[in-house]
Amino acid sequence: MKYKRVIVWFKNDLRLLDHAALFSACKESPEIIPVYCFDPRQFVEVDLGIQKTGAFRAKFLIEAVDNLRSNLIGIGANLVIRIGKPEELIPELSVEFQAEAVFFSEEVTYEEKAIEKNLENALWKKGIETRTFWQSTLFHMEDLPFPVNQTPEVFTQFRKECEKFSTVRKTLQKPEKVNFPKTDLDLGHIPELSTLGLQEPVNSKKGVLPFSGGESAGMQRLQTYFWEKDCLKTYKETRNGLLGPDNSSKFSAWLALGCLSPRYIYAEVQRYEKERKKNDSTYWLVLELIWRDYFRFISKKHGSKIFQLQGIKENVDNWRKDKKLFAKWTEGKTGIPFVDANMRELNATGFMSNRGRQNVASFLVNDLGIDWRWGAMYFESQLIDYDVCSNWGNWIYVAGVGNDPRENRYFNILKQANNYDKKGDFVRYWIPELAKIPGFDIHQPNTMTKNELKAYGVQLGANYPHPIVAFSAKEKGVLVKN
Repeated sequence: MKYKRVIVWFKNDLRLLDHAALFSACKESPEIIPVYCFDPRQFVEVDLGIQKTGAFRAKFLIEAVDNLRSNLIGIGANLVIRIGKPEELIPELSVEFQAEAVFFSEEVTYEEKAIEKNLENALWKKGIETRTFWQSTLFHMEDLPFPVNQTPEVFTQFRKECEKFSTVRKTLQKPEKVNFPKTDLDLGHIPELSTLGLQEPVNSKKGVLPFSGGESAGMQRLQTYFWEKDCLKTYKETRNGLLGPDNSSKFSAWLALGCLSPRYIYAEVQRYEKERKKNDSTYWLVLELIWRDYFRFISKKHGSKIFQLQGIKENVDNWRKDKKLFAKWTEGKTGIPFVDANMRELNATGFMSNRGRQNVASFLVNDLGIDWRWGAMYFESQLIDYDVCSNWGNWIYVAGVGNDPRENRYFNILKQANNYDKKGDFVRYWIPELAKIPGFDIHQPNTMTKNELKAYGVQLGANYPHPIVAFSAKEKGVLVKN
């Protein structure tokens, strides 16, 4: 054993299975102290009065930390919890607990990297070692067929090279036992939402899935989706569905906090292919994991550029900074039912389908011309599956300042609605004031006469807004001055 006592600092890796830092610590030290810090900087207000971490996301995090503590207790350990800046608290804890090293997962974006660097400097001054581990991606960074700074800018090239030349490492086993010091440690308490300056969200029973944070819930979701309901075999065909719990895997929330490891999901897909069926759907789910890798490696390659207005293409367009228009978008009051329904789902549940995200993001940047970073910040606050690299990577992609090989990618909202909500069931579900309008007409109430709308209980400008954008069949929307 190299160290007498090691702290394992948990971050966005809230699991026991396939946890490189914990696995290594158990090999190199007889005593392990797992630690988690709730960083107050993650719960402040940012621009436009948006909470950096909103209530749904914070609730999911609290549940995940609570589950991690329970699972650690189950193998003989516990979780020390603190509220404060980890780069200040962990050096103090290291001295207090007489730890000789701190093990943790490596992040890629600048806020997280700055914390890691400051922590390492503070620990070095106290003579305490640090060990970092790469464990957030399907393909390990060391196994890529190119240096990270030469990550291909086009996803297809990235995918093909990784599939041809890289292999996915095996999942690391969960420790059977973790030896926790028998001294009297102050374990700390898991904070309430109010402690973090947040109110309990109204629990909408209309959500597609009752998301619950933690490794146990994530493992159960995989068990249900793959093995009990056998949904994986049709994933490719159903993944763009807007209603119902099982049209897509919904693994993203557990992946975002590291409650599920992408390598574990991959291993389960391989097992499914051997025991049940191998087809386009099983491949497509792995493809989505490779997309996730791609955004993480692109973020590592380009650094803070993914957060800047010009993105990685150095394109500075004339973005509109209209707070009133932006508020209509965030509140689901644009008068465009397909956009509004998706935004209302997000606000009520902390979740939105991938298809919905592409549409509302395109609408914000292409039809309204609003600064894309505002949309990215709002998603960061609201989404329970917020992942810094995937979120900002997707936004620069849609905004035309990222890696999209196509110029001016645009989603025609009415065409998209026709493709994915032809009968209007999704809009009907989330916008009850329009529910009586039959069929596809629900997507364009502004084309109906006042008498027709009155018959369905709709009065534009009263119980549902006039559209802020007018669409033609083939062209981008044109902003309407209401």
